[in-house]
Amino acid sequence: MTRNTLLAIAAAVAMTPLAATAQDQSMAVKGGGISAPGWMGKVDAKEAAAGLTVDSAKLVTMGTGMHVTTGPAITYWNPKMVGKGDYVVKATFSEREYAKLNSHPHPYGIVMAGNDMGSDAASYLYCAAYGDGRFIVRGFGPAPFQLNGRMGETNAAVNKAEAKGKPVSQEVAMAVKGDQVMCMINGTTVATYPKSAVIGEGKLKTTDGMVGFRFGHNTDAHISGFSLGKP
Repeated sequence: MTRNTLLAIAAAVAMTPLAATAQDQSMAVKGGGISAPGWMGKVDAKEAAAGLTVDSAKLVTMGTGMHVTTGPAITYWNPKMVGKGDYVVKATFSEREYAKLNSHPHPYGIVMAGNDMGSDAASYLYCAAYGDGRFIVRGFGPAPFQLNGRMGETNAAVNKAEAKGKPVSQEVAMAVKGDQVMCMINGTTVATYPKSAVIGEGKLKTTDGMVGFRFGHNTDAHISGFSLGKP
């Protein structure tokens, strides 16, 4: 192997982590904040440690729905929307330009069972979809806990964008019914867990709680048909 080849390899290795970090860095949104009445939000702890706040992302009303642009990874909730007993919460999330603000897919989806929201002791569960056909189910209690892996899993029910910049939409729902907690995407149940898997030490206090939605960082999508009702 020649000296020039070795130098080229060394340069590539040295540059790769820097490039990846630059691509994946959360970028604050200009004119951010929450202007949708009744809604509140909180960025993830690592985002806050980097100096980002709720004002680094944007939640606005748009037509009959809402629109979110991030910024930092963030969770939004409405204190007046509380699920109790058996309930279902759902919405349709539409990326008009898939991966518009990032080089790879980031998730967005439904939050349920929110308690102590806005505090460091917050607990909640969410199911979120990616525009590449994956979904992820994860909770905070207040430390994060995973239910289907760090990167989620693929499912045929999750829509895939044709390419970067193309539109893609997902209807995401979460429901509590009897002893089961479920995630449904585009009308198909993609995951079901017993309550014992999500309630307990380091997890949820209860499946009753505030509902809302969650967005990964550097993501832009419209929200329509957000509702809370009975399954």
